[in-house]
Amino acid sequence: MNLPVVMTVAGSDNSAGAGAQADLKTMSALGVYGVTAITCVVAEVPGKVSAIQAMEPSIVAEQIRLLFEAYPIAAMKTGMLFSREIMEAVIGELRKVERRPTLVVDPVMVATSGDALLKNDAVSFYKEALFPLATLITPNLDEARVLLGQPISSVAEMREAGRQLAQQYGCAFLMKGGHLRDAIATDLLVHPDGSFSEYSAPFVPGVSTHGTGCTYSAAVASGLGRGLALADAVAEAKSFVTNAIGNYLRWQRADGTETDALHHLAGMSRENVKT
Repeated sequence: MNLPVVMTVAGSDNSAGAGAQADLKTMSALGVYGVTAITCVVAEVPGKVSAIQAMEPSIVAEQIRLLFEAYPIAAMKTGMLFSREIMEAVIGELRKVERRPTLVVDPVMVATSGDALLKNDAVSFYKEALFPLATLITPNLDEARVLLGQPISSVAEMREAGRQLAQQYGCAFLMKGGHLRDAIATDLLVHPDGSFSEYSAPFVPGVSTHGTGCTYSAAVASGLGRGLALADAVAEAKSFVTNAIGNYLRWQRADGTETDALHHLAGMSRENVKT
């Protein structure tokens, strides 16, 4: 068997709801072979980031170099890059690749819990150095606000913000509307020429998950790695994320509160595994 190989450059989330762990589950479910370059080790659970230990930039670069040397990388995504130094290491390796794969950039800046996941001096470097290499950028509305310097509170404002960003950076933007918390969660894929495609699904209330952005971008990268056109890859990813949220997992904590998680492998069962 020869599966397309998709690389994620991301942080490690010990609760496995976000980061590289969520990416790998998503990639496996969508029929590609996922490989990782870990940028940070994050001690977190849904609702709380306790500690972040950044990797040395040199080891991040070496992970990427070895993966490009050993595998035919069909597509890749970046998630949590954390610092300018790590970003420089990632970009340095990308620029060495003769035929760069399709790149999805998830500009991870703030966790769902509100904890910062990107150092302040790295935001401008995102714009200057990484965005020009991207095929698709997938900000949530809070990240889009940081990039534009203005709030976004409706689908109409999402559409205009997406057009501004796509024109400014010369690549496609996926504007994700889940944070609007409307009855219908609408996402917009805005192309560099200003045209857009719209994707909608019912908003799932009462679920407190993290990692939807990581999962979404990993799903798009998986589709692109399998050769799907961008609009088709986004459509598949939207359906995948909606299913993972709708089939959420829930556990009771010792203090009586609850822990929710996306179910990336919903629909897969032990009965489908040959023994």
